[in-house]
Amino acid sequence: MALFITGGAGFIGSAFIRTWIERYPAETVINFDKLTYAGNLDNVAEAARHPTYRFIHGDICDAEALRAAIPDGCDAIVHFAAESHVDRSILSAREFILTNVLGTQVLLDVAREKGVRRFLHISTDEVGGSLPEGRFFREDDPLVPSSPYAASKAAAEHLVRAAAHTFGLDAVITRTSNNYGPYQFPEKLIPLALTNALENRPIPVYGDGQQVRDWIHVDDNCAALRVVLEKGQPGATYHIGGRSPLPNRTVLLTLLDLLGKPASLLTEVADRLGHDRRYAVDCSRIERELGWRPQIPFVEGLAQTIAWYREHPTWVARARSGEYRQYYARMYGAL
Repeated sequence: MALFITGGAGFIGSAFIRTWIERYPAETVINFDKLTYAGNLDNVAEAARHPTYRFIHGDICDAEALRAAIPDGCDAIVHFAAESHVDRSILSAREFILTNVLGTQVLLDVAREKGVRRFLHISTDEVGGSLPEGRFFREDDPLVPSSPYAASKAAAEHLVRAAAHTFGLDAVITRTSNNYGPYQFPEKLIPLALTNALENRPIPVYGDGQQVRDWIHVDDNCAALRVVLEKGQPGATYHIGGRSPLPNRTVLLTLLDLLGKPASLLTEVADRLGHDRRYAVDCSRIERELGWRPQIPFVEGLAQTIAWYREHPTWVARARSGEYRQYYARMYGAL
């Protein structure tokens, strides 16, 4: 089997590559990544030593680069590449439209040209918008994105479904809740709070901190993605959740308790514009049809994550300083 992974130097994409190679060492994996600020080849340093792994620096908006990189008859594309930080999308939506919308369409076009057998599109629970207490986002619910980021991901989903309906592309979509775990870029909630707490620095909390998110360990998510890639129904959408819905403040207090740090490190800041109050996915379909269920309880996974960040200070320092980007700029011209 030959897999073409977009965005494989990012947090979830790199975890998918590491776990895939561990389970299927004989299968070819091509990692195609633009190496923007969140793309870090340190995340796949171990995979890079494997003989079936290959890295190609490129942009999914560049059709010629994709044509040169994707093998004819490629077994599957797993499409992680995306601009993904809500705050950045509020400051400027342009990059999100270019990568998440235009880039997805270009990739779909080249996938058809190359005869790719399956297209797995990684989306997000944020396309469902904010939910009232007691309600869960189902796969057949309407999309009501609230942020520029979520809107760009919703648009990408429509393009994937259009390619499946119009051209018969074997495409599957997953929507995952909030991931956490090793190698996550430090601007996200848990690694930002964790690294700040280790240095006794203030931890910013948006508003009252009662925004609810469903947390899933990245390894559980990758296990679900493997099952969907291998067994998911063509044209289907699957929700992947950790069944661990928690307010952000509770997550942070749990983190501080595990670290033995005081709650006084939490510092309320002005809330994000248009901040969604609650996300919650109904993941019963993947559990019922494909037999997947999350295996890592949140507190256990959080403790493992803390241990990893403590044991990898060099990775943290390089990620926070941007040192790795200076190297890529010299080597690939990446920004």
